[in-house]
Amino acid sequence: MLFSVLEPRLAALPADVGEQVRAVRGELLDRVLATIQAAMGAQGRPLGGVQGRGLALGVRTAVDAFADAVAVPGADLAPTREVFVRLGRTEYREGHTVDALRSILMLGGRDIWAYLVDRDLPPDVLYVLASALFGFTDMLAGAAAEGYLDEQRRNARDWDTTRRRLITLLVQPGPDAAAIRAAAVAARWTLPETVAVVSVEGTDGEHVAQLAGGGTIATVIDDATRLVVPEPGTPGRLAHLTAVLSGRRAAIGPSVELAAARLSFRLSRRALLLQQDGALPADAPLRCDEHLVTLITAWEPGLGDRLAARHLAPLGAAEGDVLGPTLLAWLRAQGQVIPAAAALHAHPQTVRYRMRKIRRLFGAALDDPDARLALELALRHRLG
Repeated sequence: MLFSVLEPRLAALPADVGEQVRAVRGELLDRVLATIQAAMGAQGRPLGGVQGRGLALGVRTAVDAFADAVAVPGADLAPTREVFVRLGRTEYREGHTVDALRSILMLGGRDIWAYLVDRDLPPDVLYVLASALFGFTDMLAGAAAEGYLDEQRRNARDWDTTRRRLITLLVQPGPDAAAIRAAAVAARWTLPETVAVVSVEGTDGEHVAQLAGGGTIATVIDDATRLVVPEPGTPGRLAHLTAVLSGRRAAIGPSVELAAARLSFRLSRRALLLQQDGALPADAPLRCDEHLVTLITAWEPGLGDRLAARHLAPLGAAEGDVLGPTLLAWLRAQGQVIPAAAALHAHPQTVRYRMRKIRRLFGAALDDPDARLALELALRHRLG
């Protein structure tokens, strides 16, 4: 950008105006540096530090550029602008807000303006210089904001990459303890003794992790958010997490030692898929440990169907809808008719009648423990 673009009327100023401003650039610089040193001192930031030296360089560059541009309005401001882009980046890295740098620029601009007013320049010249000066200050503030936001975005991408690498290492087969320790250091995450991996529908992992708190980290794997919750046994931690995830499909993997994080991840990942397929409740976050039987029977797609087809073949299609629930209730009641009838809301005689038919179909299988287990698993799968 050229200075003449900021204020085209500079070109019409008398030539001696530029020379007058150039002649006092040293005084301008000393005055502005003193003002900014006082402002930074009020912020608890000495001008002698690394960031202070950077600001001093920025002030010197800005004062020189302004003085030169008043004399030569066609001067290129790109180098000066780049200095303030870098200052904005440094402000972010040092943990300051961009507003602090913006306020310092405004103070410097006002200081230059007050100095110029005291030079007894004609009003029409002062109007043009004021327009050029404050346009210049705004441009530098915009450059600083650009550098600050660019660094913020880059840093956010870096953190996401770092956390993703750490979580990926935790849940992969055969975790490398040394690699995990190094990744945890890079992510500034204290390695816990135990973790729970939570799978959540959606890709707003960072937001959910912030709400969960307690050192929870997150990334997106396979189009779903994966949270790693440290020390899930801490009183209230999982209850709080359940409240945070209320209304969303989510599966909370079991609490395991850090080295077994993959197991918690695999269970929660599969449970979330089963929620999405309707095989597990989806109206609230569920805990995998409370649904292990369903997870086992539905782990491999088609395996549960094969189990049911093989072991429930004697029921046939015609009587399966009536006899299937009766057999399941009887199996769950450990062969007792009255509890089975209560579960079915049926008369005990009705259950006895149906069980006689079932015995004719299955015979000795009803007295074999392994066969009874297979029947119950098959019925649980088929009847949901």
